Amino acid sequence: MKLRAKGLGLLLLLVLLALCSTIEVSEARRGKHWRPRSSPGSTQLKKGKGKKSSSHRQYGSNRPSPKPPVSSTPSPGAGKGNQNPYQQPSPTPDAPFSPSPSPANSSRHPSPKPPTPGCGKGHQQPSRPPLPPPASQGAVFNVVDFGAKGDGVTDDTKAFEGAWAAACKQGASTVLVPRELEFLVGPISFSGPYCKPNIVFQLEGTILAPTSARPWGSGLLQWLEFTKLNGIVIQGNGIINGRGQQWWTYSDPEDEDDDDTYDVELERMPQIKPTALRFYGSFNVLVSGITIVNSSQCHLKFDNCQGVMVHDVTISSPENSLNTDGIHLQNSKDVSIHHMNMACGDDCISIQTGCSNINIHNVNCGPGHGISIGGLGRDNTKACVSNVTVRDVNMFRTMNGVRIKTWQGGVGLVQDIRFSNIQVSEVQTPIIIDQFYCDKSTCRNQTSAVAVSGVQYENIRGTFTIKPVHFACSDSLPCSGISLTGVQLRPVQVPHYHLNNPFCWQAFGELYTPTVPPIACLQIGKPAGNNLQTYNDIC
Repeated sequence: MKLRAKGLGLLLLLVLLALCSTIEVSEARRGKHWRPRSSPGSTQLKKGKGKKSSSHRQYGSNRPSPKPPVSSTPSPGAGKGNQNPYQQPSPTPDAPFSPSPSPANSSRHPSPKPPTPGCGKGHQQPSRPPLPPPASQGAVFNVVDFGAKGDGVTDDTKAFEGAWAAACKQGASTVLVPRELEFLVGPISFSGPYCKPNIVFQLEGTILAPTSARPWGSGLLQWLEFTKLNGIVIQGNGIINGRGQQWWTYSDPEDEDDDDTYDVELERMPQIKPTALRFYGSFNVLVSGITIVNSSQCHLKFDNCQGVMVHDVTISSPENSLNTDGIHLQNSKDVSIHHMNMACGDDCISIQTGCSNINIHNVNCGPGHGISIGGLGRDNTKACVSNVTVRDVNMFRTMNGVRIKTWQGGVGLVQDIRFSNIQVSEVQTPIIIDQFYCDKSTCRNQTSAVAVSGVQYENIRGTFTIKPVHFACSDSLPCSGISLTGVQLRPVQVPHYHLNNPFCWQAFGELYTPTVPPIACLQIGKPAGNNLQTYNDIC
């Protein structure tokens, strides 16, 4: 019996040991399965994937962001897709550079959903160089220290050239035009490409253009020019006064009240009129705060520039000042224009060929000719414009509202255009597409045309004095993809104007809501047999 009891006890002990061993093995297996999921290597891999997906959310780019510099400056193009890829620092003369927030991220002015990018080369962007690290302290070069008098009479051009040369050599520095002084400056070029980047032109005083013919020679295309620069800022509370009255005024030789001296000087003025402020071939451009008045021709022009921001700028010239566009864009990409007050004798904003990724919002326009894309395709040329958003705009007593204009005989494509939340008041024709544009007495009929496709009109509201809508499209290349939502335009009875109904010719698209007045002339759907090529094929 004792042997049996001992055997049974030994058996129970063996069973107990086996059970304990099984529990330990099970716990060990569970630990082995759980630990690798929280390992550092796995966590880093997840973060890496997150960064990669973020870089692919950039609007208008199909490449990941470049490696950012080791600084506090955010990576260009990182974050939400509608941020300006060239966020520009907004330094003051006495403070170091600091990044300014993108308007797209402002809680006060949220950006709209960007238009769907089209395909093709027009939407591809070259790899962007990272912004340089912010300067700890920039030198300030006051034009007065270089001999400027600031009396409005003495020619201060040489002093401005000297201050610019010093800032150009230093880099990350400031040229200061002090307040309460008026500087007479002749035609001048603040040029690179050998200037060091991140120069601030701090304008607090007034710059005056010459009113005599001699400084202009046989004619110049610009007065103040900034060319081939990277990270150029013009800011302040100062004024650029083009004093363009000399070019606008019509002198009647039979008028006995005319000043004889003035008439002689007027006749000497060259026919080529200068743009007041022009940027050419530059990257990372910021213009803010300043006022530009009375240019002889265009007030502010950007040509072959990339990464442009213009905000809180006032532009003003009389309604009868010919060809005095407010802002003119040509061959420029990634442009943001917002919070502007503009009154002029031509288009408040003119968008020409080679422009893409343009965002315009919170603009007051009037008087003037409205906001226009074109004219495009003049003299049988190729013209391409894509990805343009114009929103939250007020227009008062302008000739046109939002307009696309092309010449007969041209080739190319206008694609992915969005006009949203446009308030018009006593505007002659608020909505226009004109593929028969002609600024001469007569123009020859031609078959080829710059195609127009994918144009959205959302919440265009207010009053008109001649015609609410004018869609005049090409017979060979009808307009396609026109969409209208929330369009409400009511007539204002003006004695010398004759009111007309909406006009459509070869215009195809969709009416997503009823319109006021009804636009029954728009042909619903797509044009038959219209095999529109892609942006990549054409441009």
